[in-house]
Amino acid sequence: TDLLGPNGLAFSPDEKYFYVDDWDVKKKVVMRYRVERDGTLSHGEVFFDMTSEPGEQALDGMKVDRKGNLYVSGPGGVWIISAAGKHLGTIKAPELPANFAWGDDDGRALYMTARTGLYRIRLKVPGIRP
Repeated sequence: TDLLGPNGLAFSPDEKYFYVDDWDVKKKVVMRYRVERDGTLSHGEVFFDMTSEPGEQALDGMKVDRKGNLYVSGPGGVWIISAAGKHLGTIKAPELPANFAWGDDDGRALYMTARTGLYRIRLKVPGIRP
């Protein structure tokens, strides 16, 4: 791949696409690959580019919700990106989140880790858990 430090990864809900972000402050991109029937990846493309965002935070954790929205730890918080590649919003926390996981019985809680804290936010759309 063209990625310096492949890091966060997630499948689309239907597992037709595989997403991976790059741990590189000079190239803050989320790549999308098609998953072929034999499990190989093809047609890699830049799905979302945050390179122009200020700050020295590289992209880190990544998850997907049941609607196919991506949650990516990036500059300023956790970015929510639609399955169509549109920035829907950013979840802010007292510290910059590094990684996160879905929780609670209904999967609508997002637990986020940061340098010195653990944070929780309730969301409208449940996440996909392993």
